[in-house]
Amino acid sequence: MNREFVMTTLQVTYDGYQHCTVLKQPQGNTVGMDCPYTGKGEELSPANMVGSGLAGCMLISMGILAIRDEIDIKDTRVDVQIEQSEKRIESISLLFNMARDYPDKDRIKLERAAGLCPIKSSFHPDTSITIEYKYPG
Repeated sequence: MNREFVMTTLQVTYDGYQHCTVLKQPQGNTVGMDCPYTGKGEELSPANMVGSGLAGCMLISMGILAIRDEIDIKDTRVDVQIEQSEKRIESISLLFNMARDYPDKDRIKLERAAGLCPIKSSFHPDTSITIEYKYPG
């Protein structure tokens, strides 16, 4: 079996005062990250980045199908809630606010595509992930 892997290079630098900067190479894009408890709480926390990574992966998975089947999902938004204990992320709740009221056949395809996100399958089984889809109308 031939497996295709995507290699990403990130540099995470500790800036002091519970703050880090993440740099993606070679593009040079940066994101600030800090601790909401002992830092300033002005940037995304590590848990925020995990939750937003999951939501983004699911949207991108839907996007692959949407492009192929010419379904417009632009402006779909995911609200993310994260519950975290001192030791780990306990649960992530995702509310997909779908941009349009799609026919049932498209809803099923889009929701299945979101469920195939590889990040979703990377969580420990004890991490609760709940997903809800809200369609207008």
